[in-house]
Amino acid sequence: MGEDTDTRKINHSFLRDHNYVTEADIISTVEFNHTGELLATGDKGGRVVIFQREPESKNEPYIQGEYNVYSTFQSHEPEFDYLKSLEIEEKINKIKWLPQQNAAHSLLSTNDKTIKLWKVTERDKRPEGYNLKDEEGKLKDLSTVTSLQVPVLKPMDLMVEVTPRRIFANGHTYHVNSISVNSDCETYMSADDLRINLWHLAITDRSFNIVDIKPANMEDLTEVITASEFHPHHCNLFVYSSSKGSLRLCDMRASALCDKHSKLFEEPEDPSNRSFFSEIISSVSDVKFSHSGRYMLTRDYLTVKVWDLNMETKPIETYQVHDYLRSKLCSLYENDCIFDKFECAWNGSDSVIMTGAYNNFFRMFDRNTKRDVTLEASRESSKPRAILKPRRVCVGGKRRKDDISVDSLDFTKKILHTAWHPTENIIAIAATNNLYIFQDKVNSEMH
Repeated sequence: MGEDTDTRKINHSFLRDHNYVTEADIISTVEFNHTGELLATGDKGGRVVIFQREPESKNEPYIQGEYNVYSTFQSHEPEFDYLKSLEIEEKINKIKWLPQQNAAHSLLSTNDKTIKLWKVTERDKRPEGYNLKDEEGKLKDLSTVTSLQVPVLKPMDLMVEVTPRRIFANGHTYHVNSISVNSDCETYMSADDLRINLWHLAITDRSFNIVDIKPANMEDLTEVITASEFHPHHCNLFVYSSSKGSLRLCDMRASALCDKHSKLFEEPEDPSNRSFFSEIISSVSDVKFSHSGRYMLTRDYLTVKVWDLNMETKPIETYQVHDYLRSKLCSLYENDCIFDKFECAWNGSDSVIMTGAYNNFFRMFDRNTKRDVTLEASRESSKPRAILKPRRVCVGGKRRKDDISVDSLDFTKKILHTAWHPTENIIAIAATNNLYIFQDKVNSEMH
């Protein structure tokens, strides 16, 4: 694994054999905790792997340590819905960390149907010298106990224990696509294709339905919910996105059922760009509030957009992620790639945004300088002290030495899931079954 490095060099990566990729190993979600000291990934096999950042080195006090595996556990198992004759796969759709309240860490993980609350604790001492139990933990014969002793705590090798604290089941008829913890630290919401539910973290047997867009006749269905998130500071506000490209900001103070939105954010379609694929590529695959709470970031198939909460008519910024694919939409429709759901992320100061693309490329856009860069997560760049070189996709005409032709892009290599450290320039990139962690050691300037 790599060492700490210079400008936009890799910290390290966790690689599995490329030639043998099982479906279960494919990473399906990535999430930093609120301090950035822990990083969790979920995969299609229902496993959650937690990475912990090593403390600062005594020899190099200004250099932070690497991320190493802290704990691995099986979060979900495959299930079968006998009433509907449907198999519920174990794939982890989303992970969300809860703000830390004590020495333990807590996280929510969900598959298509069931949300679970997990508690992560450390043990480095064990009690010894029980009066009624022997060293193996078996009960002693009471007649042999002739004196009383005070049990003592003895040091032991560090053990990380992950235990399920709550299981929130039977809340969704359709597939859960997102979960979001409220800023009140007491409630969270979960969204599926047609409904959003509000849960209390301590109550598992009931939830409150706060959005329901299911029509009386399913033939009248025109859109589905694609993502949702709570406002980072106002516990009454949340946003959800739709497959029609719109965002609805809702206020839970207005009514118990938030079917009537407070604000509708929608960009009018340009008639000159209208095509068969317009509705598909306008579907919002991810929505994220900025850390400040002033802006929203959305991702559709070809672009990322920044919206101001005070302006509903159009986004204040639009960035082209891979506009060179516009001429390839027909073949992307045929191989189903046009339905890929890319995520997006803010950096800690809301000045740079990041999202994934094909060929293991990911894109970064600096909102201040308007510069952008295409980088690649690959085995070559995962070597220690390897600097990430900007990549460029060539559409036609003259090609420079390191350019890659749009016709030679590998659409099976896609970066759908990304995460940015809450305060530092450290990013986590999930590329199929590999996790890459990159670190920018010099400011946050874009090249």
